[in-house]
Order: sequence, then C-alpha cells, then structure tokens
Amino acid sequence: MNGENIKLLIVEDDPGLQSQLRWCFEDYEVIFAGDKESALVELRRHDPPVVTLDLGLPPDPANVSVGLETLQEILKVSPHTKVIVVTGNEDRENAVKSIALGAYDFYQKPVDAQFLGLIIDRAYRLYALEKENRRLAERPGSSPLAGIIASSSEMVKLCRMVEKVAPTDATTLILGESGTGKELFARALHDLSHRSSERFVAINCAAIPETLLESELFGHEKGAFTGAVKQTIGKIECAQKGTLFLDEIGDLPGPLQAKLLRFLQERAIERIGGREEIPIDVRVVCATHQNLDDQIREGLFREDLYYRVSEIRLEIPPLRERQGDIIAIGRALLLQQAEKQRRSLRGFSDDAIAAMDAHEWPGNVRELENRVKRAVIMAEGAQITAEDLDLPVPEGRTPLSTLRQARETAERRVLEQALTMVDGNMSRAAELLGVTRPTLYSLLEKYQMRG
Repeated sequence: MNGENIKLLIVEDDPGLQSQLRWCFEDYEVIFAGDKESALVELRRHDPPVVTLDLGLPPDPANVSVGLETLQEILKVSPHTKVIVVTGNEDRENAVKSIALGAYDFYQKPVDAQFLGLIIDRAYRLYALEKENRRLAERPGSSPLAGIIASSSEMVKLCRMVEKVAPTDATTLILGESGTGKELFARALHDLSHRSSERFVAINCAAIPETLLESELFGHEKGAFTGAVKQTIGKIECAQKGTLFLDEIGDLPGPLQAKLLRFLQERAIERIGGREEIPIDVRVVCATHQNLDDQIREGLFREDLYYRVSEIRLEIPPLRERQGDIIAIGRALLLQQAEKQRRSLRGFSDDAIAAMDAHEWPGNVRELENRVKRAVIMAEGAQITAEDLDLPVPEGRTPLSTLRQARETAERRVLEQALTMVDGNMSRAAELLGVTRPTLYSLLEKYQMRG
C-alpha cells in the first residue's frame, strides 16, 4: 500500500528503534511519541488512522500497566483508530489482553519491518473500508427505510407493506405504542413516494393547545383574531405537494375532527378569517398510540373520520413482541452512541443480552435508546453489562436457547394447546397433532404432563 501522506503514530520510547522504524516507514508521515502524555497529544493533533503502541512505556517500561492505560485512552479518544500493540518476546498474555481491550492486532519484538509493514497495511485498508461504510450509512437518503431495523418476521412484513403503500397517495394510519417509531415509518412512506423531493411536514396534535391547534393546521388571515397581526400559512398548506404527518391524531379535539374530515373530503381549506378556498395536493399520514375503536365507542373520535384516515393501516408491534429485534436495535444504537461519546466498546456481555431479552420494554425503542446511551456513558469495561443498562439479570436465563431447548419449549406449548382444545381427549389430541396415541403418551411422559 502506498503510504504517501498517510499518517502513522508510533509510540516507542527507544530512540534507536524509533530511528529504525522511521527508516522502515519513510513512505508514511510518521509521528513519534515516547510516553503516554505525548502519545495522546499527537493523537489529538494528527488523528492518525493507525497507531503502533509499545506496551513498555515510561516511567516503568518493565510494567505494561501504563501501556495498557495508553491503549484504553487512545480508543476512548479515537474509537475507530487501529492500534497495533508491540510486546516483548513471549509476552503473549498481555498481547491477548490488549486485543480484549480493543487493540486491532499485536506484534512481538524483535521487529521485522516487512512483517510489521504487512500488519500496518492491512490495518489501513480496514480503516479506509470502515470509514467508507460509515460515510455511506450517514449519507442523507441512502436508505428509504433508514433507521428502521427489522429482523423479526412481523417487522420485515411491515417494511414490505410500506414499500407497497408508499408509491400511492392512500391516506395511511400508523398505530403503535409510544416509542415504537411511528414517525420513522411516516418518513419512510414519504421518502419512498413520488413526493420525496417535496416537504415532509409533521405536527403533534397532542402537543399544541386546542386554542392554537386550528391556526397551526389551517393558518389564519391578518386580523382574524386578537394578535393575528399578519397572514400565517398553516401546516397543511406548508405541506403542499409533499406529505403531512399528523401525529397523535387520537388527541384531536372534536371540532377540529370535523374540520379535518371536510379537508380530507374536499382537499381544500380556508384559513381562519378567510373567504378564499385553497386547493391542497398533499399526502396525509396519521399516527396514534390510542385505541381508536375504544375512542369511537366512547364518542371521543368520529367514525367517519376514522375511515377517511385509515385507507391503509400499519400496526407497529411493541418491542417486547418483536423476536430478535431488541438485540439487533440495541447493537445499532450502541455503535451510534459509542461513536458520539468517542468510546471503544465491543458489544453487550452475556448478562446484558439476557437482561435485555427478559425486560418488557414498556417505553419500547425510546426506552432502549435511553438505556444504551446511559450504558455507553457509564461503562467501565470493554462491553456493556446489565448493570450498565440498569437492568436486573434474570435468574437461570441464558441469552440464547439451544436448538434442543427451543424444540422442547415449542413441543410443550403445542401439547398444552392441543389438550386444552380437546378438553383432555387423548384420541382427539393425537389426531389433532398428527401422531399416534403411543407417541402422544410418550411425549406427555417426557414432559411430565398428564392428560
């Protein structure tokens, strides 16, 4: 690899070895540091992609504690930097410890410049690849479903549905508990539509006082009411040609429900105090955490408006019901927060995974994001623990069942369901399960169940 103008920080206190390494890597812009303090100064000044670090640093070169502290500080300041640890001959234990702390690789003295050069070259290539991946991931509009992580079958199905619905102008209602990501799906509907180059205008119907909400939605003319000193365009009009997202529509006051219904029917509005009817071309997406069926029965939400806003319904399941999504989302949030906090962290510990899997997540993804952010700040080790997440570790739980455990759990559940359905009739249960009666009795004995 051509190292011209590529920075390489070498942390080494031996002047003779410094001179040798300078000669070996003359194609690179080599920066030297002889101790922990100067290494951190040069790191902040030059931000080198790769660092070679001798663990035997002053004031006690025979003790690796300062070197290991330096490694941790480097990764704390610059998590993406590739650190190659250089250890004494036969010091494999500390080399392995360094890898556990986040070092990219290790090399043992005496120095073989050609071999060390190969390790450095590989580190630069990996750094460049990861940097490009981060750039692509952060590029605006790089993914229409950006921010939506779906590994569970329910969420994958929902994403496919979004892809089908988005190109249409169907008014869409997104249902889900608070914190499930309803606005992310609304934005995905916009980004995948032919309106993506126009504005996405969002308004939270529950966050604005009733006295101001009508003006926020429909706008007003100058002099329409006390304090209306100029003409103001409402959110609906602002979204012209684009997408209007009405969040928490279940909290919309009754009089405004009637006015919104008229707008959806006529596709035209009148500003408060105005006489002119203004045609509106906009895609409407609504969302709520409320149970609108209950709201309708209680007379709190208009049934005719419900049918207008729910031409398409998207129901986002709560996080606790999305098998596999908790850990996948957690890992993505960990990477994001670790980069923001400039921390080098290597995922979740086993007890953290078990705790996350057992937690009910009443606050859904929003709660998960808050806990991960806290954990990244509080973590003292290389991995996030259950304690960092402030979650209890469930007794007797492992983060992942073996195939045998999963199969046995499924068999027991199906047996219980079958026996309940047939009220304990063995012949009917065997027929329902597609097994012989001896096989059924054998399974019942295996799980210590009695029909």
